[in-house]
Amino acid sequence: MFIKICGITNEEDALLSVAMGATALGFVFAPSKRQVVPGKVADIVKRLPPGVITVGVFRDHDPHTVVRIMRETGLRGAQLHGRETVTMVDDIVADIGWVMKAVVAGSPEAQRCDRYRTDLVLFDSPEPGSGVPYDWSVLDTIPQGVRCVVSGGLTPDNVADAIAYVQPFGVDVSSGVEHEPGRKDPTKVRLFVQRAVAAFDALVQ
Repeated sequence: MFIKICGITNEEDALLSVAMGATALGFVFAPSKRQVVPGKVADIVKRLPPGVITVGVFRDHDPHTVVRIMRETGLRGAQLHGRETVTMVDDIVADIGWVMKAVVAGSPEAQRCDRYRTDLVLFDSPEPGSGVPYDWSVLDTIPQGVRCVVSGGLTPDNVADAIAYVQPFGVDVSSGVEHEPGRKDPTKVRLFVQRAVAAFDALVQ
């Protein structure tokens, strides 16, 4: 079960999300309303309990920069959210191990996503972080065997339906649990995680 709260900008939201049951946290290094600097992320990561999957979100960074920031911050994995080539992704995988490649749901790239030799593939809306959902049926034709993470427009109100329909490996949310960009809403985080956990549990019953 992979439940990631992305766009973490402060220690309070990081600890809140973990306390509510999130299994992964995302820190955005790409240009964004939720962008954070490596030094701050390193301080937050030091205060997290073991077992939490901490993820750095990058977009079109060169592999050397990704690896350097990962080592500076102590993050566990990298999420590549740009136009990285298969070779670039392979280089990063070789250096840090855990990588999740993001693609636009329904795009030609999504149909060929099994060429990326990554732990997970995240399927997002055309505008990441916008909170705009897409038709989950576009995921019906993704390559078999891909460990799918659904993202894009998820909220506490629709996450259970997304899990029931797609039956993904995990879910990822950012704006859907905020009260303003970069600040999480405790009630929304709690409800999102609770409903996601219940939906994942229902898949194995």
